[in-house]
Amino acid sequence: MSRVMLFLGTNLAVLVMLGLVTNLLGPLLGINPRSTMGLLILATVVGFTGSFISLALSKWMAKKSTGAIVISNPSTPEERWLVETVARQAKAAGIGMPEVAIYEAPDLNAFATGMSRNNALVAVSTGLLRNMSRDEVEAVLAHEVGHVANGDMVTMALLQGVLNTFVFFLARVLGQIIDQALFKRGAGEGPGIGYYATVFALEIVFGILASLIARWFSRQREFRADAAGAQFAGRQKMIAALERLKLNHGQTALPNDVQAFGISGGIAQGLQALMMTHPPLEVRIAALRNAGQG
Repeated sequence: MSRVMLFLGTNLAVLVMLGLVTNLLGPLLGINPRSTMGLLILATVVGFTGSFISLALSKWMAKKSTGAIVISNPSTPEERWLVETVARQAKAAGIGMPEVAIYEAPDLNAFATGMSRNNALVAVSTGLLRNMSRDEVEAVLAHEVGHVANGDMVTMALLQGVLNTFVFFLARVLGQIIDQALFKRGAGEGPGIGYYATVFALEIVFGILASLIARWFSRQREFRADAAGAQFAGRQKMIAALERLKLNHGQTALPNDVQAFGISGGIAQGLQALMMTHPPLEVRIAALRNAGQG
């Protein structure tokens, strides 16, 4: 929780600093500081509203998009083992008991999502259950519990909110500056077509840059979740699970809304790798092995 609060404080500080800078530079750029501050407030509301609505609906959307069935009353030894394992790991992590679910898919994957550390969902695919040993499944579950314990869903929503705010705000501020400079429009005149064209283009460019930042952060989360998996299930079990995932690496069937929280991602080379939500499995395995030697 302290890490989430620190992350929130940092994001708020960035927004406050952005407001102060634009307020000071506004007169030099021919922009009304009051309108700029009003735009920043609007951008913050717009940027964070979508992120937190998605966070609030994340469990419901994940269940709908994957067809995951929550195990409310375990009816088989496998279901009982899954629930008991997650309960033991959640207790060790100091979080509330997540819902445990199974979804039908041939690939080896699992994911965690939810509004908070005490209101989460951990789901595993039937393909993973069929093709992994219990030790490996235990490690995968520990990895997902690690995501929940680290507050990754909340921090990702906060980061996305800040990025959305920057995209919305900077595109419009720069659009106004360019519109005034190129089309000689006065500060008191309304926006012209140059403004709207510039905002449209800048939102695309800034949106791509924001995606790169969000994907980079997502890749860092995977290392922390792997470390948590090693802590709750054992380092060798976590390494073995990642090795097993190589069998279908690059064939993830998770929907986009939960793909970043799955244990396995796709494969990409060159610049495409910058858009991946997960680091290469070889890099993750090497990180675990190096940590064990430290």
